[in-house]
Amino acid sequence: MSSEEKSAWIMGVVAVCAYAAYLVLVLGRADGVPLTEVRYVSTMLWSIGAAIVASIVLHVAVAIASPKDAGKKDQRDREIYRFGEYTGQSFVVIGGVAALGMSLAELDHFWIANVVYLMFVLSAVVGSTAKIFAYRRGFWPW
Repeated sequence: MSSEEKSAWIMGVVAVCAYAAYLVLVLGRADGVPLTEVRYVSTMLWSIGAAIVASIVLHVAVAIASPKDAGKKDQRDREIYRFGEYTGQSFVVIGGVAALGMSLAELDHFWIANVVYLMFVLSAVVGSTAKIFAYRRGFWPW
Protein backbone atom coordinates (compact mmCIF):
# COMPACT_ATOMS: atom_id res chain seq x y z
CA MET A 1 0.00 0.00 0.00
CA SER A 2 1.47 3.35 -1.00
CA SER A 3 1.89 6.17 1.47
CA GLU A 4 -0.76 8.16 -0.42
CA GLU A 5 -3.32 5.37 -0.01
CA LYS A 6 -2.45 5.16 3.69
CA SER A 7 -2.99 8.91 3.91
CA ALA A 8 -6.43 8.55 2.32
CA TRP A 9 -7.36 5.89 4.88
CA ILE A 10 -6.13 8.11 7.73
CA MET A 11 -8.10 11.13 6.54
CA GLY A 12 -11.31 9.16 6.04
CA VAL A 13 -11.19 7.30 9.34
CA VAL A 14 -10.17 10.35 11.39
CA ALA A 15 -12.94 12.47 9.85
CA VAL A 16 -15.60 9.86 10.60
CA CYS A 17 -14.39 9.23 14.16
CA ALA A 18 -14.11 12.93 15.05
CA TYR A 19 -17.55 13.73 13.65
CA ALA A 20 -19.11 10.69 15.35
CA ALA A 21 -17.63 11.78 18.69
CA TYR A 22 -18.95 15.30 18.12
CA LEU A 23 -22.44 14.00 17.36
CA VAL A 24 -22.48 11.74 20.42
CA LEU A 25 -21.46 14.60 22.70
CA VAL A 26 -23.85 17.18 21.26
CA LEU A 27 -26.82 14.85 20.99
CA GLY A 28 -26.09 13.60 24.51
CA ARG A 29 -26.45 17.14 25.82
CA ALA A 30 -29.79 17.59 24.07
CA ASP A 31 -31.64 15.56 26.68
CA GLY A 32 -35.06 17.21 26.30
CA VAL A 33 -33.57 20.54 25.18
CA PRO A 34 -33.96 21.88 21.63
CA LEU A 35 -30.77 21.32 19.63
CA THR A 36 -30.41 25.03 18.95
CA GLU A 37 -29.95 25.63 22.69
CA VAL A 38 -27.25 22.98 23.19
CA ARG A 39 -23.70 24.22 23.79
CA TYR A 40 -21.88 23.04 20.70
CA VAL A 41 -19.17 25.59 19.82
CA SER A 42 -16.41 24.36 22.13
CA THR A 43 -17.24 20.74 21.32
CA MET A 44 -17.03 21.46 17.59
CA LEU A 45 -13.72 23.29 17.95
CA TRP A 46 -12.24 20.53 20.10
CA SER A 47 -13.47 17.91 17.64
CA ILE A 48 -11.86 19.71 14.71
CA GLY A 49 -8.64 20.32 16.64
CA ALA A 50 -8.45 16.70 17.80
CA ALA A 51 -8.99 15.49 14.22
CA ILE A 52 -6.13 17.69 12.99
CA VAL A 53 -3.79 16.48 15.74
CA ALA A 54 -4.77 12.83 15.24
CA SER A 55 -4.21 13.13 11.50
CA ILE A 56 -0.75 14.63 11.99
CA VAL A 57 0.24 12.03 14.58
CA LEU A 58 -0.99 9.15 12.42
CA HIS A 59 0.77 10.51 9.32
CA VAL A 60 4.02 10.81 11.28
CA ALA A 61 3.58 7.29 12.70
CA VAL A 62 3.01 5.87 9.21
CA ALA A 63 6.08 7.72 7.89
CA ILE A 64 8.19 6.36 10.75
CA ALA A 65 6.83 2.82 10.28
CA SER A 66 7.72 2.76 6.57
CA PRO A 67 10.34 5.44 5.90
CA LYS A 68 11.24 4.15 2.43
CA ASP A 69 7.70 4.92 1.17
CA ALA A 70 7.28 8.28 2.93
CA GLY A 71 6.92 11.18 0.55
CA LYS A 72 7.30 9.16 -2.64
CA LYS A 73 4.74 9.98 -5.30
CA ASP A 74 4.58 8.94 -8.90
CA GLN A 75 2.38 10.28 -11.68
CA ARG A 76 -0.44 7.87 -10.80
CA ASP A 77 -0.40 9.02 -7.15
CA ARG A 78 -0.63 12.66 -8.22
CA GLU A 79 -3.55 11.95 -10.57
CA ILE A 80 -5.42 9.93 -7.95
CA TYR A 81 -4.81 12.66 -5.38
CA ARG A 82 -6.19 15.29 -7.75
CA PHE A 83 -9.20 13.11 -8.61
CA GLY A 84 -10.02 12.55 -4.93
CA GLU A 85 -9.59 16.20 -4.04
CA TYR A 86 -11.82 17.38 -6.89
CA THR A 87 -14.45 14.83 -5.92
CA GLY A 88 -14.37 15.79 -2.24
CA GLN A 89 -14.22 19.55 -2.79
CA SER A 90 -17.66 19.52 -4.37
CA PHE A 91 -19.07 19.02 -0.87
CA VAL A 92 -17.26 22.12 0.37
CA VAL A 93 -18.99 24.11 -2.36
CA ILE A 94 -22.35 22.54 -1.52
CA GLY A 95 -21.77 23.40 2.15
CA GLY A 96 -20.90 26.98 1.32
CA VAL A 97 -24.02 27.41 -0.80
CA ALA A 98 -26.15 25.74 1.88
CA ALA A 99 -24.69 27.98 4.59
CA LEU A 100 -25.33 31.05 2.47
CA GLY A 101 -28.93 30.02 1.89
CA MET A 102 -29.44 29.22 5.56
CA SER A 103 -28.00 32.57 6.64
CA LEU A 104 -30.19 34.41 4.15
CA ALA A 105 -33.16 32.55 5.62
CA GLU A 106 -31.93 33.71 9.04
CA LEU A 107 -31.73 30.21 10.50
CA ASP A 108 -30.07 29.64 13.85
CA HIS A 109 -26.26 29.63 13.97
CA PHE A 110 -26.35 26.05 15.24
CA TRP A 111 -27.74 24.75 11.96
CA ILE A 112 -25.43 26.82 9.78
CA ALA A 113 -22.30 25.75 11.69
CA ASN A 114 -23.34 22.12 11.71
CA VAL A 115 -24.07 22.06 7.98
CA VAL A 116 -20.66 23.55 7.25
CA TYR A 117 -18.96 21.03 9.56
CA LEU A 118 -20.90 18.13 8.04
CA MET A 119 -19.92 19.19 4.54
CA PHE A 120 -16.25 19.42 5.50
CA VAL A 121 -16.48 15.91 6.94
CA LEU A 122 -18.28 14.62 3.83
CA SER A 123 -15.61 16.28 1.70
CA ALA A 124 -12.89 14.38 3.55
CA VAL A 125 -14.77 11.08 3.54
CA VAL A 126 -15.90 11.20 -0.10
CA GLY A 127 -12.49 12.40 -1.28
CA SER A 128 -10.73 9.67 0.69
CA THR A 129 -13.18 7.05 -0.56
CA ALA A 130 -12.63 8.13 -4.15
CA LYS A 131 -8.86 7.85 -3.68
CA ILE A 132 -9.11 4.42 -2.04
CA PHE A 133 -11.38 3.12 -4.81
CA ALA A 134 -8.98 4.49 -7.41
CA TYR A 135 -6.07 2.68 -5.75
CA ARG A 136 -8.00 -0.55 -5.25
CA ARG A 137 -10.05 -0.74 -8.46
CA GLY A 138 -7.74 1.10 -10.79
CA PHE A 139 -7.70 4.61 -12.10
CA TRP A 140 -8.16 5.63 -15.71
CA PRO A 141 -7.93 9.39 -16.22
CA TRP A 142 -9.99 10.62 -19.12
